[in-house]
Amino acid sequence: MKKIWLGSSWKMNKTQSDVVRYCEFIKPYLSAVDVELQTFLVPPFPYVKQVGSSLAETGCLTGVQNVGFESAGPFTGEISVGMAKDIGATLVEIGHSERREWFGETDATVNKKVKLSLLEGLKPLICVGDTIDEKRWGVTAESISRQVKIALHTVSADLVSQVIIAYEPVWAIGERGLPATTEEAEHGLSAVRLALIELYGKTIAEKVPLLYGGSVNIHNAKMLLRQQNIDGLFVGRTAWHPEGLLRLIRLASEVIEEQAYA
Repeated sequence: MKKIWLGSSWKMNKTQSDVVRYCEFIKPYLSAVDVELQTFLVPPFPYVKQVGSSLAETGCLTGVQNVGFESAGPFTGEISVGMAKDIGATLVEIGHSERREWFGETDATVNKKVKLSLLEGLKPLICVGDTIDEKRWGVTAESISRQVKIALHTVSADLVSQVIIAYEPVWAIGERGLPATTEEAEHGLSAVRLALIELYGKTIAEKVPLLYGGSVNIHNAKMLLRQQNIDGLFVGRTAWHPEGLLRLIRLASEVIEEQAYA
């Protein structure tokens, strides 16, 4: 039975009082989740330590939404992987399409950040995805494969099992995003898996958790989690309220129960 991953990035949302209320509400439920369900939260940087400390006993992992591509230096406004680790982060979100579109992230800088994160013992959560034009042109698989291969360039087989990869179609993200069908989500993640097999072989490739993100909601979560190559969900606005995350936890637990009796 595969382990299911379920987490959310809060992006540039919430204040300290919002964070306190969120953690207080969700903590009892996170403490009771199935051992086969791994939860994680990726808050804005100022609240990473607060969330990590509040939920430390629950098993929920905490991450940062970005890191710099160098260990230190004159990079105003950036945070290093060492700083992320120092405040208790265990995950590092890297390469989200919003970082690529608005802040100049490239496949090459993603690769640098992945390797620095692994050196610090942090788990890179690598985001890959196709644009609406790439989808229309029929090159989704090629685009995803390129992003995966460059992100993992020179990453050893020994370390790649520490990596998590999320397929997030650019056209499915955000308030106006169009939810991918289960077939589209599975197609994207099968391209990720095939790229991993090319790089590392089938046995190692199957150890890398693959997540789907992009307009995930309570109506499509279970069907997505039932797909062969989807090991979990990386959720946006549906999980920005703790009640939404709780409903997703319950749905994921139902899928785990289905797998146990399959």
